[in-house]
Amino acid sequence: MATKANEFDRGQEPLIVEDAATSTSPWTPLFWLPCSFDPAVFTDVMLNLIKNPNINSSWLFRADILHDEEGNQGLASPSHVDYQLQIPSFSGFECKRYMIRKLIPRNTLRDDPLDQTCLIYESTAGDEHQTLVVYLPHVSTPDDVPFYHPKVRGIAFLHKWNPQDSTGNISISYLFFPDFDVTTKLTRTALHLLTVIHKHGQGRVTGYVKRVHHDIVIPQAPFQNRYAALKQKYAKPLIDRWAETTDPLKHVFEDLGIATFLIELWADMYATAPFPGFVDIGCGNGLLVYILNQEGYTGWGFDARARKSWDAYSTRVHISSTEQDSLRQSVLVPSVLLPATPASPPTTEGADSTTTKIHNGLFPAGTFIISNHADELTPWTPILATISRCPFVMIPCCSHALTGAKYRAPPPKDKTKSESAYSSLVAWTEDVARDCGWEVETEMLRIPSTRNTALLGRRRVADYGDVVVEGIIQKYGGAEGWLDNAMKLVKTGPRGH
Repeated sequence: MATKANEFDRGQEPLIVEDAATSTSPWTPLFWLPCSFDPAVFTDVMLNLIKNPNINSSWLFRADILHDEEGNQGLASPSHVDYQLQIPSFSGFECKRYMIRKLIPRNTLRDDPLDQTCLIYESTAGDEHQTLVVYLPHVSTPDDVPFYHPKVRGIAFLHKWNPQDSTGNISISYLFFPDFDVTTKLTRTALHLLTVIHKHGQGRVTGYVKRVHHDIVIPQAPFQNRYAALKQKYAKPLIDRWAETTDPLKHVFEDLGIATFLIELWADMYATAPFPGFVDIGCGNGLLVYILNQEGYTGWGFDARARKSWDAYSTRVHISSTEQDSLRQSVLVPSVLLPATPASPPTTEGADSTTTKIHNGLFPAGTFIISNHADELTPWTPILATISRCPFVMIPCCSHALTGAKYRAPPPKDKTKSESAYSSLVAWTEDVARDCGWEVETEMLRIPSTRNTALLGRRRVADYGDVVVEGIIQKYGGAEGWLDNAMKLVKTGPRGH
């Protein structure tokens, strides 16, 4: 059961005393909680919260660190920061670290960014070790404070620790503006801020290890900046004219997030080379193809069944020196299956043909393959990429075998990973990719979906010629029945997007 915070009585003496030279107002203590984590854990938790304010507020994207300085002497406002702030002194404490961060809101049209000084102090007087973390927003009046920040001049978190019996407590205090007192909202926010620190600190003590790591392939700041721009540009018109029966909010914001990831990824991959084009296999509603084309990345997509949205999203794009529709209806039958499939049509659609509704899965070398919640095509993605010598990204969703039938993948060999159906699918398709000779990179996408694992193949660890595709297909259960299962999608319609 969670520990309930204790509220200080009104009139409680300040827990920290600022020198009169920097402040004429007292710091008002609000709540405190007992804790069993030491100063090192407290400092580590606070640094994480300083760098990731989105943990505390869904209104925020992140914090950009403008200045970070450690030392005991000479700390002062840096010249490159407009706001000149004298570092406050607190009785019995010594300033050990001085940081300035810029809080970046999700919607910069509604909320302004905010610069904030963050200070870390220490005191080892007596038997008790005290660590003090102070937030000072760069504002002069309550009206200058944006919605997402408490309307106070400062916030202080005090950690007290007794090393003799390994016990401690944490508390929160506010520095109020003149003639501005406690409100219900301010009290509620203070309680939330303190509770989050306590939760994270106690989690460290009990051995909690973060299992999901974002921003491995693409850094947080460029992703969020790009996403904010795309959201502002496309979200409202796309939602307003949504033609599918599915939830527009989920699909629009999800595909904007995936488009953001791809655009930033391609900016890195093709910084010194022409963009080779893309193909979205199992493109669903076609929205991702549309956004990428609108942003200047030429490519196309196909699916076993056309969607209502295609009339609005389809454009004419130049593929292999010909102009073609960006969204097309085709069933994919991999080229390695066609010779042994008596029931297959006598003609097939290649990368440059629209004469039939069968595509052989062969693409011009270098074409970037997108497999976004492509279900039946997911485990085929690294195989197709190997045959055509193309980089790829796949975002697994529903689990299917190479036959196209529903399939429960075996639990991951890595016993530190979850044995859930989704985790098993991700690990299984990752194994397929590695056996195809790919170095697999993993990114947990910042999209509104629990199916947000992106597996990226852009570098080889084995020569293409050393990979026996037929052997890999047999190793992972064979592909008998693929054509029948794939053709059923034309009548029943694929799942997912």
